[in-house]
Amino acid sequence: MTSFSDISGQERIKKQLKDAVKYDKISHAYIFCGDKGSGKKLTARTFAATIQCEKGGTEPCGECHSCRMAATDNHPDIITVRHEKPNSISVGEIREQLVSDVGIKPYSGKKKIYIVPDAEKMTSEAQNAILKTIEEPPEYAVIMLLTQNREQLLPTILSRCAVISMKPVSDEVVEKYLETELDIAEERARTYAAFAHGNIGQAMEMASSEKYSEMMDFTLECMKKIRDMGAADIAASVKSMTDYKDSISDILDIMLLWFRDILVCKGGCGAGLTFTNEKGYIERESERCGYEGLENIINSISAARAEYKASVSFEPVTELLLIKIHDNI
Repeated sequence: MTSFSDISGQERIKKQLKDAVKYDKISHAYIFCGDKGSGKKLTARTFAATIQCEKGGTEPCGECHSCRMAATDNHPDIITVRHEKPNSISVGEIREQLVSDVGIKPYSGKKKIYIVPDAEKMTSEAQNAILKTIEEPPEYAVIMLLTQNREQLLPTILSRCAVISMKPVSDEVVEKYLETELDIAEERARTYAAFAHGNIGQAMEMASSEKYSEMMDFTLECMKKIRDMGAADIAASVKSMTDYKDSISDILDIMLLWFRDILVCKGGCGAGLTFTNEKGYIERESERCGYEGLENIINSISAARAEYKASVSFEPVTELLLIKIHDNI
């Protein structure tokens, strides 16, 4: 059973939710908003388990019957709303699983809690249906809407819910979590933390993905060799990079961090590098690269990112980017 103390970072949010339980100030409706992997679902489920815990503390005890049911997602009074279509939650699904059910009193818990993941996917009809329940809920009902984009929810829903905004945590917190919980080596944990931008879920996904690790190694090897590449080598690299076409944004992030390390090292600061295990190579490159060339490379990477987003053909953009990096390094 996860407790609040198991959730890394988010100290202000954890205190807010624990105080709500401690002082019996639980709202009838919450919106947990944040990027994918920011901890919305984990935090909401921990809050729900705490509310229902038979021992009545500010953390789920993990031992009582209620906590054991919550841990296995089998608590009759903690209902997660499901939807069949990947990009839509219909009014029928909201009515069947929440609106029609909310009038039935809790089976065994203190409250009856509804968790709605992907709440931004509710159709307008579904949102209007849930709005009526939020406006006039039974005193025992608690509705938790989880969303990546709260702006897609009706203003009337937003105004009637307590909004919990999940914030990015520090790179140090992400790095420590990967090292202690997933046994990731320090150098690689630091790299994943830099890419994740404070999102532990995203960092965990990277760390557990063999394809991501392969993609990172491929990109770094490409950047290390690009100075000595000829036209045929660049063409071969472009062809190989198409295998990671769906991860091009991550590849660009790796490139940016690589050249940032070179720039930082060139400025005389060897500490704080992302790729610490490549420090010797980065130091040698920093002596060979000029400031103007590094600036041109960073600008070229940013320009390529915009072109990918505009759906410009992948291979020509990638080839031009590698040529610009080669010419400026």
